[in-house]
Amino acid sequence: MIKNKTKAEREHLSEVAALGCIVCRNAGHHDTPAEIHHIRAGQGLKRASHYETIPLCPYHHRTGGYGVALHAGRIAFEKMHGSERELLATVGGLLDA
Repeated sequence: MIKNKTKAEREHLSEVAALGCIVCRNAGHHDTPAEIHHIRAGQGLKRASHYETIPLCPYHHRTGGYGVALHAGRIAFEKMHGSERELLATVGGLLDA
């Protein structure tokens, strides 16, 4: 059964996406359109909550290839850009600011 997002979850996801890609932002490129990525670290088979999400542009999320896109090679991506948890902490700090 698929659970619908609550209003608070929809608002949070909108705020996360509005930040733009966190990897691009960390490189000094602001306002890059972003997709929502639910972090996988420590989740096992279940999906992370909507509050454990980071914004990634399509290039850094899924289309950039090995070492560039998270879904193309998580270990190489994290060596280059930081772990999902580190990026999540950065996103949290930006949202709290």
